[in-house]
Amino acid sequence: MAQASLGVAYADGTGVPEDYVQAYAWINLAAAQGDEAAIEIQPRLRAYMTRDQIAEAQKLSRELAD
Repeated sequence: MAQASLGVAYADGTGVPEDYVQAYAWINLAAAQGDEAAIEIQPRLRAYMTRDQIAEAQKLSRELAD
């Protein structure tokens, strides 16, 4: 839940700089753990991102998981 919340904060720029790559990375981690809200948010967030941003976010997500 905390990962999804942090992802939403990055997506909205609430308390942190708006950053879709960071947002997607954290949402992706939460979704991988079964967070239903994160799973719902993922496709909506992707709609605002380029393919390169998504790839970068997925790489970051893997790094954060390690």
